[in-house]
Amino acid sequence: MLARFRHAFTPHSHDAADSIDAALESSARGIRAVKVSLVGLGLTAALQLAVVAVSGSVALLADTIHNFSDALTAVPLWIAFVLGRRAATRRYTYGYGRAEDLAGLFVVAMIALSAVVAGWEAIRRLADPAPVQNLGWVALAGVVGFIGNELVAGFRIREGCAIGSAALVADGHHARTDGLTSLAVVLGAGGVAIGWDWADPVVGLVITVAIVLVLRTAARDVFRRLMDGVDPVLVEHAEQVLAADPAVLSVRRVRMRWIGHAMHADAELDVPSRLSLADAHAVAHRAEQELVRVVPRLRAAVVHAYPGHD
Repeated sequence: MLARFRHAFTPHSHDAADSIDAALESSARGIRAVKVSLVGLGLTAALQLAVVAVSGSVALLADTIHNFSDALTAVPLWIAFVLGRRAATRRYTYGYGRAEDLAGLFVVAMIALSAVVAGWEAIRRLADPAPVQNLGWVALAGVVGFIGNELVAGFRIREGCAIGSAALVADGHHARTDGLTSLAVVLGAGGVAIGWDWADPVVGLVITVAIVLVLRTAARDVFRRLMDGVDPVLVEHAEQVLAADPAVLSVRRVRMRWIGHAMHADAELDVPSRLSLADAHAVAHRAEQELVRVVPRLRAAVVHAYPGHD
């Protein structure tokens, strides 16, 4: 409410220059998010690794590997957000926003790698059982992992949704699943404590399955962005906004795409044939401004006006 109050009584506009400033502000917010998550998950994984060294828990090792990989995914995201702030050039006329989608591919690759490593260690321990020591510390490390991951996950998802970054949101869901698998480590320690020595590697396999499920969701979201996929509801909303203008006879087509965490659109409209070129241009310009104002995270729109049958 306070932000809306300030917005209402502070001079502002919806010009192209202000859209660029908003995009730069979003990138800065993304950089801040990956910095915080890198430190948070790095500390969590380091604490867990110390317990792995004294306990020999394969379930905790799997969780620690996943946490380290999750922390490292902040690095390419950081680089992508920095690149995204660079101005467009004659070669990269849309700017460098796609670097964020490429970073999303790296996130997917790291999730897949952590699944392979965790699964391999769990299978190896099932074939060659080894005692797990210091079960109390293992359980405590699992709790620490859950708390650390949940804090980072909530922060990543909130910031990713705020700036429209699919890669950052995917990374947040990745961290949230890590938190749940950390709780599974606690269950594994409890099973070993009551004499179920197989509980630890079995929990490691369960964690591997959870990682694979996260991989499926993250890969779907990232590849949709790479294939210029958008929510159909946004397209329908844009069509309704354009059709609401009395000077628009019909909306021929609306296309939308994500470039990083900014959305771009182009549309084709039918306007009365009696309109002059200047009036038709005014209708198209008004439609562009309205789209950028109404559609969330839309940074730019190109609207073409064609003479229709009035």
